[in-house]
Amino acid sequence: MSYDTMALNQQRQPLDHLESVWLFGYGSLIYKVDFPYLQAKPAYITGWQRRFWQGSHDHRGTPEAPGRVVTLVEAAGKRCVGMAYQVTPDTFAHLDQREKNGYLRFFTELHWLNNATPDSTADSSATTQGVVYIANPDNAAYLGPAPEVVIAKQIAESRGPSGPNSEYLLKLAQALRQLNEQDEHVFKLEQVLLDLQQQATA
Repeated sequence: MSYDTMALNQQRQPLDHLESVWLFGYGSLIYKVDFPYLQAKPAYITGWQRRFWQGSHDHRGTPEAPGRVVTLVEAAGKRCVGMAYQVTPDTFAHLDQREKNGYLRFFTELHWLNNATPDSTADSSATTQGVVYIANPDNAAYLGPAPEVVIAKQIAESRGPSGPNSEYLLKLAQALRQLNEQDEHVFKLEQVLLDLQQQATA
């Protein structure tokens, strides 16, 4: 059921010719940084918004019972805040494995948040090009939109090799608050999930 995009990413977008690459993280890459990086800065991209519309068959769920994780969907006039990491190209061997369940790499323009320009004078402009992983609707693991209570219930019930799906949502919400980012979709799902958890223990 899952669609392994690791080889496809490496074939369609080789990065070996670059000394370093900026990676934009908007989901678990904000709070679970299991890779080396040269520097990290809060950043945002425009024209996109976070949605829990991608299935997770390998981290927060299983092929038989997938969890839900975030991807990006196009949204004119919107911005998506996250973290940008300057990494060397060899880091993508690990990242492509981590994001293999339907995500493809794309280059996009990164904007630095709150004047958090990089340390390097060569990268001190207001924007730079960076790589982002996006799971499009045509990938086999895509689940698409659903009522918030349905999404939250699936998250509450799902678990995979990386842990419970609920942990993913709660940690993402916490990380966004630390960035002073108000994400209505994430925070609404967080509240519904907490209500479900409270009902389960009542």
